[in-house]
Amino acid sequence: MSFIDPAEAAALRNKISSDKSLLGKIYVAKSSKFHSRNVDHSLVEGLLEEGWEEYGTPLKTKTRLRKPKSHHVKFEDDLWCQLYRLGYRTLNIDEKFCLPFGQEPSDKKQIDVVAVDDDTVLLVECKSSEVSAKPPSYKTEFEALRLRLDGYRKAIDQTFGPGRRVKYIFATRNLRLSRDSADIQRLVDSGGFYYNDNTFEYVDSLLKSYRDAAHYQFMGLIMKGQAINKAKIEVPAIEGTMGDKTYYMFSLEPQTLLKIGFVLHRTRANEAEMPTYQRLLLPSRLKGITKFIDGGGYFPNSAILNFSERDAKLEFQGQPRSKDSASRTGVLKIPNAFAIAYIIDGQHRIYGYANSKFKASNTIPVVAFKNLDPGDQLELFMQINENQKAVSPTLRITLEEDLYWNASRLDSRLKALRSSVIRALGGDPSGPLYNKISLGEDRAVLQAKPFADALLKCKLLPEARGNKFVEGTTASSLYDAANVEHGDEMKKARDRAVSLINACYELAEESFGKDQEALTTYVLSNRGSFAFISLVGDLHALEASQGSISIKSSTDQRIQAIGKYLLVLFKALQSMTPEDAEILAGKLGSGAETTWLRFFQGYVHGKFADYKPPELQDWRERQDKALQNEGRELGTQIERHMKHFIIAQLKALFGENWDIEIGAIQRECETRAKEQMEKNYKEGLGRQEIPWTDQFFIKDYKTIIEKYWTKKPENLPNAESFEQHFSIDVGHGFNSKPDKIKWVSLFNTLRNNWAHEGTKEKGLNKHDVELLLKIHRKLGLR
Repeated sequence: MSFIDPAEAAALRNKISSDKSLLGKIYVAKSSKFHSRNVDHSLVEGLLEEGWEEYGTPLKTKTRLRKPKSHHVKFEDDLWCQLYRLGYRTLNIDEKFCLPFGQEPSDKKQIDVVAVDDDTVLLVECKSSEVSAKPPSYKTEFEALRLRLDGYRKAIDQTFGPGRRVKYIFATRNLRLSRDSADIQRLVDSGGFYYNDNTFEYVDSLLKSYRDAAHYQFMGLIMKGQAINKAKIEVPAIEGTMGDKTYYMFSLEPQTLLKIGFVLHRTRANEAEMPTYQRLLLPSRLKGITKFIDGGGYFPNSAILNFSERDAKLEFQGQPRSKDSASRTGVLKIPNAFAIAYIIDGQHRIYGYANSKFKASNTIPVVAFKNLDPGDQLELFMQINENQKAVSPTLRITLEEDLYWNASRLDSRLKALRSSVIRALGGDPSGPLYNKISLGEDRAVLQAKPFADALLKCKLLPEARGNKFVEGTTASSLYDAANVEHGDEMKKARDRAVSLINACYELAEESFGKDQEALTTYVLSNRGSFAFISLVGDLHALEASQGSISIKSSTDQRIQAIGKYLLVLFKALQSMTPEDAEILAGKLGSGAETTWLRFFQGYVHGKFADYKPPELQDWRERQDKALQNEGRELGTQIERHMKHFIIAQLKALFGENWDIEIGAIQRECETRAKEQMEKNYKEGLGRQEIPWTDQFFIKDYKTIIEKYWTKKPENLPNAESFEQHFSIDVGHGFNSKPDKIKWVSLFNTLRNNWAHEGTKEKGLNKHDVELLLKIHRKLGLR
């Protein structure tokens, strides 16, 4: 026998919708502070007297009206919207959802918000006040709630199908109702949940920080201790003790941890759980963790939990202990219930899996304590955060010596070697850099990273990939690749490098003399250190290539060989023009160190013409305004020609249907045109119509050329195909279609370089301009 009339169940279903488009529109309307409507102009006067007001621009036949929502409607709408943001996509679309709880016609109660998913049905009753006020007594209502909930469940089962958990939520705004009051105790005892202003704000903050992962913490909040299903979670585990605390070690899938775990955030919403200690996650960090996991990353350290057996009784079926250990193995049986385990450490790792494709297949190592009281949880949290700080870049660099010195891979050992050189430079009491480089957690005037970056590329030490040296990087280095005793050679190479670098800094100190400002600005600075050590390696490689020094040379011999260049540098730095000083001082960001190095190289090249590093010449060409203008003009003409020829060819091939023929590209171009119009408008340029044909990308041209490669207009006897017109040999072979249009991809790269004038490191060099000129001529341009 049905609990309610089937027709009434059908009527209730009609007041609920899973139509995403409809729910989206309702969400927009409910998110507003106003009711809004468009009415005939003739009706406006009467509605204005009823509290409506005009807003916006009048329509041709209608006037836009709005009226502030009452506080109770606004509160109901806010709750509806919050559940929508939590991911519920089956919600009530009718404010008059009267749910039966008995057989009599009067046994019904209006439910303000109804949210349904595969597992749960939330029934939300809202009470609000426009200003903060003391509420009336809810004694009668809450005493009857237990019986009503039983009826609600039967009606819900008949309406939406059996099996869902039903949760009644009593939500208030601006009502001073204490959680310790007798009314709220009656609500909780009946199985309801109290959702006050603090709860609403907390869930709102969860949505901002956890985004669509907030659903798990929300479910833990409102369903705390309620069974997910009757079957217990069984995992192999190790039982042990620390002091008088029992703990278990096991692994569990993230999707299970997300349901049974709960984070004690420091918010008023968790006031019943005091003391609380966790901070909300950073959304960007959570997104980054998910991306890291989905890319194959993993976290080898354990999440730390505490099970309170007040909420859930653990059962451990252990094997007998051996004589060698106080620990024992066995099977841990965990109740499958919401929020029964407090997450003391590891919330980032666990919630990083919330939107990961691996949340059901990966497992997370867990150390779970049993029955830690709140004070012990807080103390453990503090200890973890005091003693397990994130590894800083400086600490990581200085730890690499210990981590990789005896590694099996050559590239890892060279990483350790660079680390060892930096530690020796900053830790040698007799050296000029003593206590001047940040090492580990010790701060100093210079960072370790510029030294590490310079040593990686400066040619004083070789480069390696896997177990092989990069070709050409050993000849002039301070590492003897012929020495197969790795540990011995690592120490020798470190000593050679430290001795040479110290000697170069000592020479700088002597040369600058009393001009300490220039010394600390241009040499004993982070950008200066990178440029200086890089230059030292460059000059050392130059002299080695000329045979004046070798791996067997002493430090004095090396200084004698490169000292003349360094003295020129020091003099130039002391007499630097105001223009150069301004450029170096103002250069910030990732390209700053390279700019400093090019300036240093330029000063030396100015006196020693045989020192002409290719990268300096390339860099100078990219700063040449005349060369950039020439390349940009050639490129602009080439691109303009491509557009005109391709459109003309398409029109000749397909007539007035040419744009339909490339419909996918046209749609993308129209979108770009609209976006550019919007950008121009927001920048104060007004409405500017932009033809979609002005929004072709080079890749669009390439797609069209490839697709219609051999087609030729039949009505034009002298017409060329795309193949005939756009095949250009740029030295990458000339046999296949990809060979013949390789130039288009190269041209696109060059276009990106000249299009960003502020990024001079990415400008055009002479070779680039020569290539553009070749393309220009091959296309028959003048």
